Amino acid sequence: KNRRLLLHSDSPRMSSTAGAGEHSSSSRPGKEREEGADDSNRKVDDEGDLSLELYGAEAGWVEARTSCPHLPAMPAASADELARVPAPDSQCSRCHHPSENWLCLICKDVLCSRFINKHMLYHYQETGHCIALSFSDLSVWCFACDSYLDAQSILELRPVYEVAHLLKFGERPPFRSLEVLDLSSGQNGGSSSSS
Repeated sequence: KNRRLLLHSDSPRMSSTAGAGEHSSSSRPGKEREEGADDSNRKVDDEGDLSLELYGAEAGWVEARTSCPHLPAMPAASADELARVPAPDSQCSRCHHPSENWLCLICKDVLCSRFINKHMLYHYQETGHCIALSFSDLSVWCFACDSYLDAQSILELRPVYEVAHLLKFGERPPFRSLEVLDLSSGQNGGSSSSS
């Protein structure tokens, strides 16, 4: 069954260019649909307010990527590298804000989100370090791809995701099975190579 999301004319609109759940400041009030969209899902309630019923991706459903060309920028997941993952309650290294912080998966710096002082975004713009893990919900974002990455299905992300999950919850994450055919390499379950 589809869930219904109603956006009213005074609701902020999510923007794909804003990225990582940021509301777009450039959208005009009351503009809840893309140009050229049909009006079949627009409704007027008893008070005369216009609302829009959205389903799936139109309602803000985010489909995380299962691959990313920027993963080689991450250091190998050695024991020493994983030991550098700080506690999820770490403060932003620039402004010391205690929440909404992200871990740069390239250099392991902890910086605040775009909802606080945008230090992780500035870090990406200054250094090109584009892959980060949210300490709030353990999601992984690639700034260069402007997309979430699926830490469950991307083998290179699993070790750091597992360490962050252990630090945050005190237990290992429940990973999905990877016994699916990796169509890009023709191998089962991942990126191992035979010699």
